[in-house]
Amino acid sequence: MNSRREMLKLMAATGGALAVTGGLAVRSMRPDVQPAASATAALAGPITPFQVAMPVPKVLQPTSRSSTTDYYTLDVQQAVTEIMPGKSTTVLTYGGSLPGPTIRAKSGRTVVVRQTNRIGAGTSMHLHGAVVDPDNDGGPMDQVAPGATRTYTYPNKQVATTLWYHDHAHMTDAEHVYRGMSGFYVLSDASEQALGLPSGTYDVPIMIRDVGLNDDGSLYFDHLFTSRPQILVNGKPQPYFRVRARKYRLRLCNGSNLRPFEFRLDNGDAFQQIGTDRGLLPAPVTTTSLPLSPGERADIVVDFSRYAAGTQIVLQNTLFPTDTTDRIMRFDVGDTASDTSRVPGRLATLPALGTPTVTRTFSLTLDPATGAGLINGREFDMNRVDFTVKQGATEIWEISNIDQIPHNFHIHLVDFRVLDINGTPPAPGQAGLKDIVSVMPGQKARIQVSFAYPYLGRYYYHCHLIDHGAMGMMGQFDIVRS
Repeated sequence: MNSRREMLKLMAATGGALAVTGGLAVRSMRPDVQPAASATAALAGPITPFQVAMPVPKVLQPTSRSSTTDYYTLDVQQAVTEIMPGKSTTVLTYGGSLPGPTIRAKSGRTVVVRQTNRIGAGTSMHLHGAVVDPDNDGGPMDQVAPGATRTYTYPNKQVATTLWYHDHAHMTDAEHVYRGMSGFYVLSDASEQALGLPSGTYDVPIMIRDVGLNDDGSLYFDHLFTSRPQILVNGKPQPYFRVRARKYRLRLCNGSNLRPFEFRLDNGDAFQQIGTDRGLLPAPVTTTSLPLSPGERADIVVDFSRYAAGTQIVLQNTLFPTDTTDRIMRFDVGDTASDTSRVPGRLATLPALGTPTVTRTFSLTLDPATGAGLINGREFDMNRVDFTVKQGATEIWEISNIDQIPHNFHIHLVDFRVLDINGTPPAPGQAGLKDIVSVMPGQKARIQVSFAYPYLGRYYYHCHLIDHGAMGMMGQFDIVRS
């Protein structure tokens, strides 16, 4: 497996390709799941798109309920699935499926997840975007040993939003997530339910990611993301999805380790974006294009009643497209269906920004001498607290990408508002509550962060191109009483 020195040699050899693609995966830390011996040129050829149906992740059912709490069991386990037709692929999962099952929770009602780690390495389940105390945040150092069991408790004291859970065990999270350890966590509340948005069967979580496959069907890990040419949607290669001629709410999550996307419908038609990482937008945004960097989520509504039965519409990727990554999935329109749903002109009221009292600066780069991921020139050190934040404070964080490759920036616990990118206000679809901001080469993003939550203790910030975080592009801070 590649050492950092070997990764640097490959970076030098690939030159401009690296500047376009966004970095290298870390070496395998999993001796029990080594990929088949192979070179990049030996990757399996492309799978013909639109040959299999897109599955909708199953909804996990509680094992029990009380008046205040829903209890679930969600183990980490190895499983076998079919990605390449006729061949088996071993994956790492939550609950035995790729992606893991969806947890549907209600704001103000507690969820408790009991988890046994049934694989051969430590794990740490992070509920990305959750407002939760440090003991249940699933931080990189808070790991569950192989064979051990623990519980995670989520109070769900936040507005309706599309969250996702994934592994965060330091130095193995990149490989664990790449091999399948992620799933949706959908939070609803009374205000959202009163809007009349598409619901039930017509509210569909869609996890989009990329992988590389060997000829035998095994996952190929340890390369540039240009060696991950196969797009998976809910675990299947570029599938089709049969829809009725009515409105659908599609909850899109970029579950890739490294690859950013920009989505559009191939016929150029517009759709409505109604939500972003941490909740509904103030008002729907009509658009023809949707960028999503790794870890970002966006809820959109597509009205398929505009199309005749038999119409086929392809969801495309227009950011760094190749002949295997330019087509994501296909919608196949069927008969009409009764539709009482709507998209009202007003969706949510965002909290006031507050008055910032502190400005912090962060620079993101990969060290050309060592291959380490750096923030402000320093690699992650679990024994170092980078700074403290006063509980209740409002701060401005300035994040600069000084590399020639993409990065983004995620903060645990809090949401934030994007103030500007290189001095330009965010696009309307990025103007809501966020927990990731994309920072392309040469860009500086300014965000305003509020720490108005009842939790004290240690949290993390990092690049959510997960391989970069595993390479050290991460820091930690303590929230202290003001």
